[in-house]
Amino acid sequence: MPTLIETEYTGEVTWLGHVPASRDSLRAEAVDRLDLTWAGDTGARHEGTERPSCVRVKNLYARGTKIRNVRQLTLLSAEEMADIAAGIGLAELDPCLLGISIVLRGIPDFTHVPPSSRLQGPSGVTLTVDMENRPCVLPGREIEAETPGHGTAFKTAAEGRRGVTAWVERPGLLAIGDKLRLFIPDQRAWAP
Repeated sequence: MPTLIETEYTGEVTWLGHVPASRDSLRAEAVDRLDLTWAGDTGARHEGTERPSCVRVKNLYARGTKIRNVRQLTLLSAEEMADIAAGIGLAELDPCLLGISIVLRGIPDFTHVPPSSRLQGPSGVTLTVDMENRPCVLPGREIEAETPGHGTAFKTAAEGRRGVTAWVERPGLLAIGDKLRLFIPDQRAWAP
């Protein structure tokens, strides 16, 4: 019996972004496709099979400890991005300002899909969800630079809506318009 359940949900890729590693900011460049490798998006800020530990795992490792890179990509739903925009008083939000890799439409409550869920595209490319991507101040700074008076509200508006981080389980091509099928782990919720 499979330990991953194919759900009825697919997320259509509505936007793709590349955040150059050479850039000081997390601003993304819109692209039509991503050719994802074992290391993620080639030349991107979060590319690599390993990374230095950060605040997300500070209770496990000293900052900068070399660990497995399970945050190669950042995914956000179009629906949750619209909710964030409304929460900061904007009609819409430019995904370039959020430092994200992929925007999907069609998976409800996307930020809370279970860790270890898989998203599989038509080329066979498969992404494994690491965990919820908690809001931070960096996107707020980018938003504030473009639309003064709105960026400071980002962190609060994005709480529970910031999407997920993921890593490439199977390399392949991902393009705008592709549909990613959601598979979730076949296990009950943890109940100690």
